[in-house]
Amino acid sequence: MNSGLVLLLVGGFLLGGAWSVWSVDEDSPHRSTPQVVFAVVLLLAALLASASGILRL
Repeated sequence: MNSGLVLLLVGGFLLGGAWSVWSVDEDSPHRSTPQVVFAVVLLLAALLASASGILRL
């Protein structure tokens, strides 16, 4: 398996984690600060992993 594909899979996993953290509180319209920060960190990690995976293909 190519390392670029592994990085793309990791990026997809992190993107799913960011979505999961972002959408965990459907009842409350306001998200807490740690929830937003964690979702943004996961999103940035997903973008970096996906971009490096695309470059390694």
